[in-house]
Amino acid sequence: MSDRLKGRRFLVIGRVGMDLTAMPPGTRTCEAREMMVSMGGSSANIAAGLVKLGCSASLVTCVSDDAVGWYCEDQLEAYGIERRHVRRVKGEERTSLALVEARVEDHQSVIYRNNAADFCMSVADVEAVDLTRFDAVITTGTVFAAEPSRAAAFRAFELARAAGLPVIFDVDYRPYSWPSPQIASEVLSRAGDMADVIVGNDEEFGFMAGGIERGFAHASALAQTSELVVYKMGPEGAVTFANGEELRTGIYPVDALKPTGAGDSFMAGLIAGLAEGRRLREAVLRGSACASIVVAKPGCAPAMPDPAELKAFLDTHPGPTQG
Repeated sequence: MSDRLKGRRFLVIGRVGMDLTAMPPGTRTCEAREMMVSMGGSSANIAAGLVKLGCSASLVTCVSDDAVGWYCEDQLEAYGIERRHVRRVKGEERTSLALVEARVEDHQSVIYRNNAADFCMSVADVEAVDLTRFDAVITTGTVFAAEPSRAAAFRAFELARAAGLPVIFDVDYRPYSWPSPQIASEVLSRAGDMADVIVGNDEEFGFMAGGIERGFAHASALAQTSELVVYKMGPEGAVTFANGEELRTGIYPVDALKPTGAGDSFMAGLIAGLAEGRRLREAVLRGSACASIVVAKPGCAPAMPDPAELKAFLDTHPGPTQG
């Protein structure tokens, strides 16, 4: 996989949004008098993490033609994420808005995604992309939750496979985006079957398999047709299936400020590490370190580490737990 990613050029498909975080850290949203404004959205967060770690990323999505959509466009540029494939939509659709708390106890994240603009992404949007400019396609499960975004994402997978590009898929199941659990299970399972790299947590693999107790076996089975499957278990670390083997890794304990952003940062750290030619264990652990860095800071995209921050963290941390 490392050889296929060595160009470090990634096409990321999916949403960008605006995050409002109650300030100072620890404040409940219902008591907030100040908010930190930052870029959010799972795919945009992954793209920001990749760019901060020295890769290049281009985002494919739709935003509303209003102040929130314009903010997101400006933020993509500020992070160095290419936005030539970000299309404005002029109807009643709106870019996602998230109100989040920088607190762990009784944490609240309220996400407004009714009539979401990113679900307007079409087959034409992905067919307009020149895939020869990229080394892999990355997306999350959110893009499959509604049409026409679902058909567009599957078309992107088909085009990537035809072009010989790895398809990297973060299951990222968000129940509130889907019409029903049954549809979500069927669609996410189909997407997983088409992916070369699949990353998800124990609950997400369990959901795809029809029960959390079946999740580990399902992840193992997916590894028979995928190059790499990462089964995340929160504080228990992760199991990575690759080359017929199981690699168990731990986490880097930190005093978490919030529970959000860890998955996006893990993906960015993992893929950037593989693209740098690092061994699989090291790449997975770098993903885990990135996740720990992000949960210890407010915001998601702003909290993604650059190489110097990641090195400083690894140099000073006692080390990961035993997987």
